[in-house]
Amino acid sequence: MATSKRYDRIAFVASAGAEAQAALAQLVKLYGNHDANDADVVVALGGDGLMLQTLHAHMHSGKPIYGMHRGTVGFLMNEYTTHDLHTRLAAARESLINPLLMRATDVHGVVHLHHAINEVALFRQTNQAAHLRILIDEHERMAELIADGILVATPAGSTAYNLSAQGPILPINAALLALTPISAFRPRRWRGALLPNSAFVVIEVLEGEKRPVAAAADHDDVRDVRRVEVLSDKTISMRMLFDPGHSLEERILREQFGY
Repeated sequence: MATSKRYDRIAFVASAGAEAQAALAQLVKLYGNHDANDADVVVALGGDGLMLQTLHAHMHSGKPIYGMHRGTVGFLMNEYTTHDLHTRLAAARESLINPLLMRATDVHGVVHLHHAINEVALFRQTNQAAHLRILIDEHERMAELIADGILVATPAGSTAYNLSAQGPILPINAALLALTPISAFRPRRWRGALLPNSAFVVIEVLEGEKRPVAAAADHDDVRDVRRVEVLSDKTISMRMLFDPGHSLEERILREQFGY
């Protein structure tokens, strides 16, 4: 939906790259730089990695995040320009993102809680393939998956690791999660599943002593997991801003048609 708010007080953040730092200096000179706690909007300068860091940092603030591409991969970013930023922000369209909540229990029984914006992934720690049991809403759906791993991806993350693992691209507003195997050996022809975003996903590690498995929620890793629970955290909604005609919905649609 189109926003009607004014974003007068801008907080800029930038990655460490020279291109992003030069852009930061230009924009601060033109528009000033407010503390994030007092700002109306946070503008991130860099690539998708910085955008994920910024979304994590402001996950509970409710502040809108607007990215401009001054890094490498820029799927989540708008085009960079110094011209008339206030007008661009006022005209931007908003997409709401719910993160995943991962509850991972390790070999010692310690529970680790982390949020993920893109995906929660499990992957083998050694050269031994992982053996995994999959439950959806407390019902066993697969007694044993033998693979390098498996991931649960949000619509926002469906074009990242999920796409590289041959998973489906999800429209940003789809009430779906992608459950995608990573280099599945058995069942050999299983390509994953589309789940409602209300699903409670549990992945249990079989033969964990012999075949250790790690879990990652975006950049937060947990080693030697025995059980990983994943669900969409509806208590958190992150606001991302995109230029009209360049929205995340449009980008994902273009990606599905390969251009």
